[in-house]
Amino acid sequence: MAHVITRPCCNDASCVAVCPVNCIHPTPDEPTFFTAESLYIDPDTCIDCGACIDECPVEAIIPDDQLDERDEPYLQINADYYKDHDVEGGLVPPKKAPKLPEGDVRVAIVGAGPAAFYAAEELVRKPQISVDMFDRLPTPYGLVRAGVAPDHAATKGVESTFAATSAKRNFRYFLNVEVGKHISHDELTARYNAVIYAVGAPTDKRLGIPGEELSGSVSATEFVAWYNGHPDFADLTFDLSGERAVVVGNGNVALDVARILVTDPDDLAKTDIADHALAALRESNIREVVLLARRGIAQAAYTNSEFLALGEVDGVDVIIDPAELTLDPVSEAAQSDDELDSTIATKLRLAREFAERPTTEGNKRIVFRFLTSPTELTGDGKAEALHAVRNVYTEAGENVAIVPTDDGFDLETGLVLRAIGYRGVPINDVPFDEVRCVVPNVEGRVQSSVDGEIVRGLYVTGWIKRGATGGIGRNRLCGQETAESVIADFVEGVLPQASTSADDVADLVADRGAHRIDLPGWKNIDATERSAGKSAGRRRVKLVHIDELESASREAAE
Repeated sequence: MAHVITRPCCNDASCVAVCPVNCIHPTPDEPTFFTAESLYIDPDTCIDCGACIDECPVEAIIPDDQLDERDEPYLQINADYYKDHDVEGGLVPPKKAPKLPEGDVRVAIVGAGPAAFYAAEELVRKPQISVDMFDRLPTPYGLVRAGVAPDHAATKGVESTFAATSAKRNFRYFLNVEVGKHISHDELTARYNAVIYAVGAPTDKRLGIPGEELSGSVSATEFVAWYNGHPDFADLTFDLSGERAVVVGNGNVALDVARILVTDPDDLAKTDIADHALAALRESNIREVVLLARRGIAQAAYTNSEFLALGEVDGVDVIIDPAELTLDPVSEAAQSDDELDSTIATKLRLAREFAERPTTEGNKRIVFRFLTSPTELTGDGKAEALHAVRNVYTEAGENVAIVPTDDGFDLETGLVLRAIGYRGVPINDVPFDEVRCVVPNVEGRVQSSVDGEIVRGLYVTGWIKRGATGGIGRNRLCGQETAESVIADFVEGVLPQASTSADDVADLVADRGAHRIDLPGWKNIDATERSAGKSAGRRRVKLVHIDELESASREAAE
């Protein structure tokens, strides 16, 4: 018997270090770790010790004899990875922690998402280091709360790891406090030896086509935040009156949006989806979602686990034309030589299996269109149709390049959601790389400019550090790297001395109108939401307006 890693895998690699035979890959010291869709257990090497099960924060690891029908494909997916990857026995050696000098260090972290928490987790292990975490929202956890799809509850299991960090005595919350409004960057750097920005990449990329500004053309970022109950987006409305929606993009966010649009609202009602979104989806007329991918199946940005999950949605057919599963010249040559990357091979195999599935009359549909680009959105004041063209591959050496053709078609639709990526935005008084849309840095240490000098005491982590790539697991390694940079700078004695005590921060932000929410306040919100969820048979019922959240923070649920 072997163990199997299934869809909820968050890539945080906590399982890797406890495996006595090193059968879980890729490991953090392998180059492919940073681009891997998931971690994988080699069934031929696994000794069934179960150590990884206890470490997994999202309960993604299951013994193969306990897999239900839905998870059985992951046994093959795990095995497929080892068709072109090797496994060598032995433990992954832990890093030796440096000995800290005497003295205390105070660190401010701006942001409360996964990267912020993974940095904080490393730092608060050291009793000499205290962490104050700031976020403008009344709730923590960033995209785990406001980005992970509500029907992926297992992925949100990492919240327990974050909660353990926030419970440390040398950790304080400053939720509902906005840096730049209630406290300035300069005031932070005066009070803390180190300031870490973990503010993510909050803006979506644009399509850059005519008609993109029409009503009905929206960002998937906004739609996801809306159905997850983000206070900034709770009052938005979306036109769900038509029978077809088009999603431009083919990453995991695109698949999430498509799946939520066609999932039976009665099934969504068992999740923590925002009530206003559930009510709107109950009235929705959408029966088909078309996903447009600029390139081919080999370049599809979604993970195989998310792709596979589409086939598990009741009452929904996944439609793929076999003729569209064309490989680029590089991938075609690799396939001919039996050297095609196993992840791509699995992606192709799953797509072919979807293409062969029979359809059911009356089912809703998710339709994949590969090698297709939108060129114009038309309509009289609002979106009514999207024009798209077919693309073809062109020879470009080792790079995969495509060019548009004159072969075009129209899709009638009143709702177009762009899901083609995120980008960071400048932070007041912090250097910014306008080309990459990140803060220039070396291992998290902020630079004065691209290739400039290190700005002592200033750090970044997460998407604002490296760009909008990678999920929760990548953020763990990213946050740890930044935390290690802070610790190394403390050891080397190059952290700035605070010129002002941080003891006055609570009073300072209160004087400027902030209704700070601390750990007990967040626990009150959490208890209120969970109590409401319990009575409704749900994980939680989210509060979505700032005043409701502030009120709940002051009173524990009965």
